Amino acid sequence: MIVIPAIDLKDGKCVRLEQGLMDKDTVFNDNPGAQARAWQEQGAELLHIVDLDGAFAGEPKNRGAIEDIIKSITIPAQLGGGIRDIATIEAYLSLGLSRVIIGTAAQRNPELVREACARFPGRIVVGIDAKDGMVAVQGWAEVTDITAVELARKFEDCGVAAIIYTDISRDGMLQGPNLEATRALAEAVSIPIIASGGVSSLKDIENLMAIEAAGITGVITGKAVYTGAISLNEAIALTKGRP
Repeated sequence: MIVIPAIDLKDGKCVRLEQGLMDKDTVFNDNPGAQARAWQEQGAELLHIVDLDGAFAGEPKNRGAIEDIIKSITIPAQLGGGIRDIATIEAYLSLGLSRVIIGTAAQRNPELVREACARFPGRIVVGIDAKDGMVAVQGWAEVTDITAVELARKFEDCGVAAIIYTDISRDGMLQGPNLEATRALAEAVSIPIIASGGVSSLKDIENLMAIEAAGITGVITGKAVYTGAISLNEAIALTKGRP
């Protein structure tokens, strides 16, 4: 299991939200490129980027900041937020991103995921955000009537590289991840699962490692590493079995 630091972009700055609410944001760095370099220097092997403005608007909104991040690092990066069509996917991958994350469009247009996986094998990730087990879309502003497991099962056979599962109620709250829901999703599909939302301590990472065998290959952490609640160095060492 790898530890993946997050950079959430709003108005070109690195922010964290509470429970996905755009009016409950905290700015942690106004230089995304410098923040990305810092995570790489602390040992990150993969960077997770979210275009928050794009997620709400349904189209890319922070391209300049995204380009700065890509130019500032040599490790792979994945990006989600506002990706709704093949043209956007192609444009982002051509910038140098390793993977793109399809979220809202995965629920509304599953065929897009299938087409993207066929055209860009190994480079498509599905983001499933859930509230009380139900999928939420459009920057978490709308809760649907499909469960996270039902949606994940739609992509079992199309070559999705991973599913990022976020429990919205835990995100940005430092209350620990939803272990039961994450494990249930991992056991329901063969696609690798990346856990996200609520990671607040090394103990939370240990708890995820304990259910890693279910198919959990990574954990995304944002607010905890920004505030110092978790040392990224120590978290990475923990997952690699280093003292």
